[in-house]
Amino acid sequence: MTTKIFIDGDAGTTGLEIRERLAGRSDISLLALPQAQRKEIAAKRDILASVDIAILCLPDDAAKETVALCDALGERGPRLLDASTAHRVAQGWVYGFAELCKGQAAEIAASRRVANVGCYATGAIALIRPLVDAGLIQSDQPLTINAVSGYSGGGRQMIEAYESGKAPAFELYALGLEHKHVPEIMAYGRLTARPLFVPSVGNFRQGMLVSIPLGLDALPGKPKACDFDDAYARHYADAKHVRPAAAPADGKLNALALNGTDDLEVFVIANEARGHALLVARLDNLGKGAAGAAIQNLDLMTGK
Repeated sequence: MTTKIFIDGDAGTTGLEIRERLAGRSDISLLALPQAQRKEIAAKRDILASVDIAILCLPDDAAKETVALCDALGERGPRLLDASTAHRVAQGWVYGFAELCKGQAAEIAASRRVANVGCYATGAIALIRPLVDAGLIQSDQPLTINAVSGYSGGGRQMIEAYESGKAPAFELYALGLEHKHVPEIMAYGRLTARPLFVPSVGNFRQGMLVSIPLGLDALPGKPKACDFDDAYARHYADAKHVRPAAAPADGKLNALALNGTDDLEVFVIANEARGHALLVARLDNLGKGAAGAAIQNLDLMTGK
């Protein structure tokens, strides 16, 4: 028996990637609205009532409108997988990061409403949550999170600017320090102190590094690098797509190394003589950071 899927917003980067990944699968039947009907409420309501799962690849307000349509359908409404930011910390939604903690994958599998994790948040939470759970970082620890992403994560205008040669080779952005991923980083990283998050974009299509510098002597118990390594090894022992990796011998990390995969690597890089450590997550912002995570969640929801 095939699972009927409707991708609401399949013209954007994430929606297109998800559609391409699902197109050849015999267990999935993709339904779509004709172009002329995509803004017709009645047509959207009808297709939502006819599918098993709707994947929302929309701006936040549009995602909320589609959810309202599903609410109005009651029991005839589909299960939802939302790739927008709209419901990541909302009540009644399960967070779609399967490796977050023990039992998270099972919650995703059983849920009717799953909020796909943000790309930057994936890397940050992958680094933070195991250390908070292990008591190596306190919830109120002041943290700085630096990150660089390929331009494909920035939406249509950013993609067009880079691909037309009008954008700089590298830039910081969101300098109002109110990036939309911070609430989910706090909620699922179990942080009570708001981290200072500084995102940036480079002139490459996809790939991502998320890094957190730490002063070891400022942490409770003054942990060593091996303590972090042990915490990650335990947390991700059975993880399908997240794995600890050895610090690079040449002192360099290539942001593009995991492109085309759905994997995420966590690194502990330390100079204990100086009391310094750097935590780094590497992933493909279109893989584990977006469409890859959505497919992983969809497979859990459909029992694959």
